[in-house]
Amino acid sequence: MGTGTPADGDFGVLLHGLRRSAGLTQEELAQAAGISVRALSYMERGRSRGPQRRTVSALATALRLSPQDARELEHLANRGRPRQPGAAQVPPAAASEAVAPADSPDLLPRAPRGFHGRAAELAAVSRAAAGEAPVCLVIGPAGVGKTALVLHWAHQNRAAFPDGRLHADLRGFGDTGEPSAMEVLREFLPALGVAHGRIPESVNGAAALFRSLAADRQLLVVLDNARDSEQVRPLLPGGRRCVTVVTSRHRLPGLIVTDTARPVAVDVLGPTDATMLLAGVLGAERVGAEPAAARRLAELCGGLPLALRVAAARLAQRPAWPLGAMAAELSDETRRLSLLDVEDTGVRAALRLTLQQLPEDVTRFFAHLGCHPGTHVDRYAAAALADTDPAAAETCLERLAVAHLVTETAPGRWTMHDLVRLYARSLDAGPDALKRVLDHYIATGLAAVAAAEPGNEECFPLPEDFLAPAAVREFGDRSAAVAWYAAERDDLTLAVAASHAAALHERTWRIVLTLWPLIVWRVRDGWAPLLETALEAARADADQHGQARILNVLGWILIEEGRVPEALIHLEAARALASGAGDAVAEANALVVVAMAQAALGSLDEAAQDCERAVELARRAGDRTIEKLALQHLARHRADAGNWRLALDTATQALALHDRPGTTDIPRTLLLMVEGEALLGLGNETEGIRQLDLAAREAESSGYDDGAVRALGALLRVSADAGLQARYDAALARLSTRT
Repeated sequence: MGTGTPADGDFGVLLHGLRRSAGLTQEELAQAAGISVRALSYMERGRSRGPQRRTVSALATALRLSPQDARELEHLANRGRPRQPGAAQVPPAAASEAVAPADSPDLLPRAPRGFHGRAAELAAVSRAAAGEAPVCLVIGPAGVGKTALVLHWAHQNRAAFPDGRLHADLRGFGDTGEPSAMEVLREFLPALGVAHGRIPESVNGAAALFRSLAADRQLLVVLDNARDSEQVRPLLPGGRRCVTVVTSRHRLPGLIVTDTARPVAVDVLGPTDATMLLAGVLGAERVGAEPAAARRLAELCGGLPLALRVAAARLAQRPAWPLGAMAAELSDETRRLSLLDVEDTGVRAALRLTLQQLPEDVTRFFAHLGCHPGTHVDRYAAAALADTDPAAAETCLERLAVAHLVTETAPGRWTMHDLVRLYARSLDAGPDALKRVLDHYIATGLAAVAAAEPGNEECFPLPEDFLAPAAVREFGDRSAAVAWYAAERDDLTLAVAASHAAALHERTWRIVLTLWPLIVWRVRDGWAPLLETALEAARADADQHGQARILNVLGWILIEEGRVPEALIHLEAARALASGAGDAVAEANALVVVAMAQAALGSLDEAAQDCERAVELARRAGDRTIEKLALQHLARHRADAGNWRLALDTATQALALHDRPGTTDIPRTLLLMVEGEALLGLGNETEGIRQLDLAAREAESSGYDDGAVRALGALLRVSADAGLQARYDAALARLSTRT
C-alpha cells in the first residue's frame, strides 16, 4: 500500500490511516477484527499504544494488509508495549526463556490482588507440580483462599508453561449448577486451535482430542472448585509435560488413587498473614494504628481470607470507623455471620453503580435475565425472558458483556457470575418471565423433536395459556437438533425443576417429553427421576394423555435399568389410561413396552401377542409410525424365541414402512439386526453377516453405541475377526464410559 511510517512513529496514526484507506468505519473494522469499538478508538487516539500481538494480527487480517504493512503495524505496536525495568540488559535467549510466546492460549483469570503470605503452601504446590504429568490437588474449606493461592502461583510460574495456560471453574459447590465436561472442553479445544465445527459431539471424543493435543505440549490446566474425582477425570490432559492443578473442598481420594494426585492442604491464615491481608486493603498506616484490634479482627474472622476481605471492605467504606468498633460488632456471635455475608456486602453496591451507567432498556433486560432457571442463555432464551426479539436480546447481551455483567463462554452462549446472578434475581422483572422462558423451551423442544425424529406424532397440545416466543430456533437437520439437546440438557433439567417448584405443572411435564429423542439415544443416562417429576406434574395437571405418555417412557427406562416389576406397574397404568380415553395410538405404544417387560421376564409368547395387538390398534388408527414400531418389536421377540422365518418376514414388512430412504434411525438399525440374526438362523450365513455388518456400521456412524454393541456382538458369535473385536471393544468402552 505504501502508506509509510508516520513521522512520529505512532501506532494509532498508522492504524487510522490504514482503516481510512480500506474504506472502513470504526464499527466495521471492530466487528471484522472481533474487538470492541471502544478499544479500537483508544488505539487510534493513542490511549492504547501497544496492543497485544493477537489483536494486531486480527486487525491486519481484517484490513487485508500486505505482509510488509502487517509487519510495520506490529513493529509500532511492539514499540508501544511496556517494558520491565532493566529489560534492555536481558540477553535475547534469556528473554525467550522467561516469557511465554505471545500466541499461546491463556485462560487464567487475573492474578489476585492483595495476596499475602502462603510461602509454605506455594512451595508445596511447586513440589506437587514437579515430575511427569503431575496432578496437584489443592484442598481446604470454603473461603480459605484455594483459588487465590493457585492463581497467584500460576501467574508467578507463567514462563514454565510456554504452550498455554487453561482454566475452568467447575462450580462444584455453587447452587447454579456445574458445567458439563463438554462445556469445559468446548472452551479448552478452541483455545488450542480447534475450530468449533471440528469439536467432537461426544465427551469421550472431545476428551480424547484434548489429550492428543496436550500430549506434546507444556500446558498448565487449572480445574477450580471440583466437586469430586469423576468431574475432573475427563478434563485431565495427560501430556508428559503438562501440569494439572485441581482445587476442591473435598479431599478427592479417588483422584489420588487413580491419577496419583499430590494433595496440598490449605488452612486458614495465621495472625501475621491475616493482619497483612487487612493492611493490603486498608493500608498499613490504618492497621498499624490499631494492632491489637487488627489481630482481634483476624481472630474473629478465624483467619478465613473470604471473611477477612468482607470485613476489610466494610471498613474501607467507612474510613473514619475504628477497627476496634468493627471488632466489637463481630464479637456478637448472633450477628457475626450476617456481618460477614459476602453476597450482601460490596457486590450489590458495585453492580448497582454499573447498571446505572447503562441504558434503561438494558437494565430492564438484565433484571429479566435473573429469572432464568439455568446457568446459560442464548439469544432466543434471553428474548423470551425479556419478551423481545432475538436480535434485540443479542444487542443487550453484548452491552452487558462490555460491562462485565455477562460472559460469552461459547459463540452465542452467555453466562453470569454467581453473585451477579443473585443480584439480578433480587430485581423486579415483572410477571410471566419464567412462563415465557419455559414456553420458549417447549417451542424449541418441539422444533428439535421434529428435526430429530421427522414424521413422528406430535408430543402434546400446547398449554392453554401458552406464551409464544417472538422467534423459535430452526434446526436444519437431526445433527443440529442433537447438538442443541446436548448443549441445553443441563439447563432444560434446571428449567423442569424451576417449573415444578413454581407449580407450573402443565409446562413441567411437557418440557420433559420434548427430551424423548435424547432419552431414546441415551437410554441409560439416569432419566427416571426426571420422568417421575414429569409424572407428578401430569397428575397434578389432570392430563391423562400426558400421564400415559410419561408412564410409558418411564416404564421403558425402568426395564432398561432392570427394574421390570416396577416398570410393569407403570405400564399397566399407561395402558389403562389410554384404553379408557379411547386413544388407540397411546394404547399401542403402551402394549409395545409391556411386551418388552414380558420379554425381559422370559414370556416371549405373551410379548409377541401384545405386539400383535399393538399392530392391530396402529393399523386401525392409521398410524404407520406406531405400526412400524410394533412390528419391529414383534420381529425382535420372534427372533429371540427362535422363530426365524416369522422374524425375518416381520422385519422385512417393518422395513418396507421406512419412508425416509437414505436415512438412518434406531428402528431401522434394530430391524437390520433382526434380519441378520434370522438369516443366520435359517442357514444363510453370508447374507446374515452382511445385514449385521450394515446394522453395526449404521449404528457406529450415527453414534448409537448400544446398537453397535448388539450388532457387533451378534457378528462375533459367528466370526472371530480381530477387526470386529476391536470395533466391539471400542463401542462397549464408549457405552460404559457414558453410562
